[in-house]
Amino acid sequence: MAGSQETLLAQLDTLISEGRNPATLHIDEGTALDIVRMINREDHLVAPAIEKILPDIAKAVDCIVDGLSRKGRLFYIGAGTSGRLGILDAVECRPTFSVEDTLVNGIIAGGERAITHAVEGAEDDDMQGQKDLDGHAITRHDVIVGLSASGRTPYVCGALRKARERGCITIGIACTPKSPVLTFSDIALCPVVGPEALTGSTRMKSGTAQKLILNMLSTASMIRLGKTYQNLMVDVNASNEKLRARAIRIVMQATGCEAPTAKQALSDAGQNTKVAILIILCDVDAATARRMLENSDGFLRRAVQEQS
Repeated sequence: MAGSQETLLAQLDTLISEGRNPATLHIDEGTALDIVRMINREDHLVAPAIEKILPDIAKAVDCIVDGLSRKGRLFYIGAGTSGRLGILDAVECRPTFSVEDTLVNGIIAGGERAITHAVEGAEDDDMQGQKDLDGHAITRHDVIVGLSASGRTPYVCGALRKARERGCITIGIACTPKSPVLTFSDIALCPVVGPEALTGSTRMKSGTAQKLILNMLSTASMIRLGKTYQNLMVDVNASNEKLRARAIRIVMQATGCEAPTAKQALSDAGQNTKVAILIILCDVDAATARRMLENSDGFLRRAVQEQS
């Protein structure tokens, strides 16, 4: 055990995410305003770090689009904050883009309990990472995204190894260069955001960086798959009053019509926003609009252009 601890201590000494930040050494002496200013200054480093790796993020998006187009699925897998961020992005894809529950998936070390509670030791289990991923019967068309701020989490490394054995495309997101999670990945996404304002608290800059990248991966992939029209969420799943109101506004924004016209078109379309927009823009009935959408593989802009 002592040897294992010595090894871990040596590893932590090399991690950027675990380093002490000289800019915040006196953060404990500051007023509330001093503290939040220091944190805000550090947060300003995140977007520029991501900008440097945008070409790699774009490659990852292309791989995700290719996999999903071949009936594959997208998996995020991580521990702690990283795992929770993956689950958050996966869950949000369903109402935003009306995708099947199984298309985008989040897996966290320690299972469902770990979403709201710390599950001690879960992230250290390499074999459990492999088992948890294998439990989803992954195929070579699935894309696996491993999330780890430090880049060394054994649970994530195990899952990525298993994914590679199954022929999956693997994408690693870590904030430490040349870390194991990145070496097990076909595409390595490494925004170097530097040490945290609070030493080792990787829920801060590292977590923000991971969240921004996940936003890009899922949103850009869904856009490329025809889930939007212009910058409108035309595949939104109107499952509550707020989303039903949003669907009406989307139809109005896409067509320039008034609310009563949008409501009637949505009613005729069975609350399908894309169909409702086509009904208005192309002056067709619902059945024709559905056929147009099918012929364009669900791409609303393509359907409109082909009608012109």
